[in-house]
Order: sequence, then C-alpha cells, then structure tokens
Amino acid sequence: MIREETTQTAADERAVRRSIYHVIVCVALALAAGRMAVVTSSEGDTAFLSANDRSRWCTVASLVEHGTYAIDKQIAIVNPIHRHRRPWQTIDKVRHVGSDGKQHYYSSKPPLLPTMVAGVYKLVHLVTGMTLTEHPIYVARIVLALVNLPMLAIFFYATIGCIERIGRSHWGRLFASIAACFGTMMLPFAVSLNNHLPAATATAAAMWLYVFAAQKIAASTDDISSRVSMWVWVAAGISAAFAAANELPALSMMGLWFLLFALLKRSSILPFGLGVIVVAVAFFGTNWIAHESFRPPYAHRGNGAPIADLNSTASEPDDELKSEIESALERRQLAPEGEVVIVPSDEPQRWVAKVDETYFALLKNETGWKLAHWDDWYEYPDTYWRDGMRRGVDRGEPSKAIYLLHMTIGHHGLFSLTPIWLLVPLGMIGGLWTGPSYFRKLAFAVLLATTVCLLFYLNRPLIDRNYGGVSVCFRWMLWFAPLWLLVITPVIDKLGHAKGRRMMLIAMLAISVFSVSASIDSPWQSPWLYRFWQFLGWINV
Repeated sequence: MIREETTQTAADERAVRRSIYHVIVCVALALAAGRMAVVTSSEGDTAFLSANDRSRWCTVASLVEHGTYAIDKQIAIVNPIHRHRRPWQTIDKVRHVGSDGKQHYYSSKPPLLPTMVAGVYKLVHLVTGMTLTEHPIYVARIVLALVNLPMLAIFFYATIGCIERIGRSHWGRLFASIAACFGTMMLPFAVSLNNHLPAATATAAAMWLYVFAAQKIAASTDDISSRVSMWVWVAAGISAAFAAANELPALSMMGLWFLLFALLKRSSILPFGLGVIVVAVAFFGTNWIAHESFRPPYAHRGNGAPIADLNSTASEPDDELKSEIESALERRQLAPEGEVVIVPSDEPQRWVAKVDETYFALLKNETGWKLAHWDDWYEYPDTYWRDGMRRGVDRGEPSKAIYLLHMTIGHHGLFSLTPIWLLVPLGMIGGLWTGPSYFRKLAFAVLLATTVCLLFYLNRPLIDRNYGGVSVCFRWMLWFAPLWLLVITPVIDKLGHAKGRRMMLIAMLAISVFSVSASIDSPWQSPWLYRFWQFLGWINV
C-alpha cells in the first residue's frame, strides 16, 4: 500500500512538473518574443544591435538580394536622413580578392550560419515581398523570430528534459529548470543574430540524445529492446558538429561526445561520424564558396606561404628591391602584368607589395627580405583592428592573472554575474563519483572540456584577451550552459533538502536572474557589474 501511494505521489509530482515546465518555457519564450518585436538599434533605423550581428545580417541580405557573400553594397548604404550614418557598417569584416580578381569586403564570421538564415529570409521575402535593405527593422524582426525562437525552445526543452531524467527531487528539478529558462545569459542573446544560441542549442540537443540513449540502453532487458535507432546517433553527430561549427572550442566536446556515444554503443560510431561529415561538408563548403579557402575568415590574420627569398641588402624598399619582386612574381606567374607598388603595412617590418588588386607581403628580418602571399584579411583602410585603433576591452588585457580574475569572479565573471555556476565545480567533481556510469563519464567529459576551454581562452594572444568584446558576459563559454545545468542538478537535489541551503540557492538564482534582466535589451553592452564599476571610478576606459 505504501509503495502504491509512493508511486502515485511520484506520478502526480511528475504531472505537476510537466505542466510547470510548459508554463516557464512559454513565459521565457514570450519574454524573448516580446523583446524581438521591438528590437531596434540605438539610432532607430535598423533592428541590428551591434557590429557583431550587423556583420551576419550583411551576409544574409547580400546573399538573397545580390547573390554574393561580398558585403560591399550593404556596408555602403547611407541613412537617407543622416547622411553621415551607415546603418549596415561593421568592424567585423575582412577584405580579400574575390572570384572577379578585385578586392571585396566580407563578414569575418563563418558563412554557414548566415547561409542558413538567408534561406529563412528568402522564404520571408517570397511571402511578403519585403527586403532587408528596404525594411531593415520589420523584416529583421520576422527572420530573427523565425530563427531564434525555435532554437531557444529546443534549448529549453532539451535541457529540462535532461534535468527531469537526472534529477531526483521534485524541488530540485523545478529549481534547475527555472534556472535553465531565466538564470543563464541565453535570453539576452536570443534577441540578436549570433553564434552562441545555435551552439548552446546544439549542445543541449546532443546532451539530450546522449541521456535518452543511455537510459534506454540501461533499462533494457534484452537485445531487441536495447536497440536505439540509427538516426539518434546521426542526429547526435550533427548536433555535436554544429556546436563546433558555431564555437570553435566546442571541437573538444565534439571529440568527447564521439567517445561517450561510442562507449554507450559501438555501433554508434559510423552513424555519429556520418552526422559529423554532413556538418563538416556544409561548413567547409560554404566557406570555400564564400572565400575560396577552407579556413574561416578569422583564421586569416597573418602572412601566407613564402614565395621567395630576395637578395637585396637595402634597409628600406627601393627600386632594386621592387625589380627583384617583379622578377620573382614573373618566374612563378603569380601576378598579372603591371607595376609593383610598395606601401607600408600596419605590422612592423612588413610592407604591402601591390600589383593592381593583388597583394603580397614583403617581410624584413635579420636574414634579409622575403616575399610571401598576403593572408592578413584584417588589414584594410581604416581597419578597427590596427594597434592604436581598438578601444576599451578590445585593447586586450596584458596580465593573464587579471584576465583570469575578471573572467571568473570579476566584471565579466562567470561566477560573479551568474552565481548558480558556483555549483558547477561541485557538480563536475561530485559527478565523477556518484550517479549511473554514463553520467559519471559525462561529468568527466564536461570537466575536461571546461578546463581545456578556460585554458584556451586564458592563453590567447593579447588581441583576443578581451572577454568577448563588448558583451554582457564572458560569452565564449555560453555554449556550456546546458552541460553545466545538468551537472549541477544533483547538487541542487542535495542542497535543496535543508531550508537554509534552499535560501542560499534562491539567492544565487536571484542574482543570476538580475544579471539576465539587466541585459535583456541587448547582449551587446558591457555587463552591469562592469558599468557599475565604471560609475564608481574603478575602471577607466
């Protein structure tokens, strides 16, 4: 009798939770949709919030309206009233020679996501007849809602689905699910076109597929019932690879997903690999179509392959050196006929050797002069990325110790802005020893991937030690949100048994929600803590 009552109570609680899950997800989606419905730039002439999303919107519009990845026409658009303003202009752009042999501007973002969004925009254009160029407010809002709201819903339901499967207490499951909807920085990023929401959504999907498959296999009593559809493994490969396509460091987790699924079922290896290949072909294929290079634009920030060593002993470029360059290019048939023009470069000890629209790098070091292919797509007239041009956090933090401090407990801190993440170390370490085998393996994978990514960002060059630029948090770790929420669920279960500890958890969640609400109008602003420290005079920019 007691067992029947307990079973009935658990079933009743599960039914209540499911109803609450739908309510909180609908409320969170409504908040995001409401913000999308009124999203407008500070100047009021577009629905673009920063150079980051403008860069992607330029590609989306150019693909559909001009049939090219080059964004020259978009960034040249001038506000008809305020002639000094270019509403599509962005600092997140590169320049290189296009298929027509001329220099063009392109978005610095990988083209896969903008290409997919362009497909949605094409449908909107066919149905409404409106274009982004003519209606940059309303069309952008429609496309944004059609793209981001479904992804946000998948993120919520996949994460909550895993919390429901892993959690053990009624209160703990509800608390973790509320944190998933309102306690992470995913809501602010849902009102902008960016790569972080797709990466987090893909990670949540891979996580749900893993937990689903693991529990199905664990609950099986014979070979027939333990079979998981091949399409589950394919979908897992696609999800893991798509996360990596949007967040390069997620490659580490993609490799770990491969191992985790292989440990679940050896037969998952080939279909998982097939899913990865599908995304890889799309990623590198769109990159080649856009740039005739398999490397994404942001990877072109230096000098290309060497062409020749030059014999000149001149201390500065002169006519003799120019003649050597012309001879070297002629021997290798690398440039069209024309005079070589040498101009200074932004980088020390480097010059640009130009022949019409074709550029080469002229380098000087202790051994003499070298000629190399040009591969610095970030160097162009008035580039923001030149030393001395960058402002604020974009200048980079010279001290790695200070950078680590602020990316964890400081003005961009994972823990200071989102205190629920203070439970993550406990969840990862505790998860190594408790729970079913598949969960312990996942906890180890999350611990390893988190450590690798933190070290990766900590040891980036000075130009990249900028906390993710002007954004409401340390955004490069956002894609971990579903994984971290899952590993802290058992911790919440344990702490939730005592009233005092519950109050502590509620306080941590309240501060996390405060950070979200302070950022909901745009993800492309400094964190509220950073702005408050500026007000106090602790930060001088």
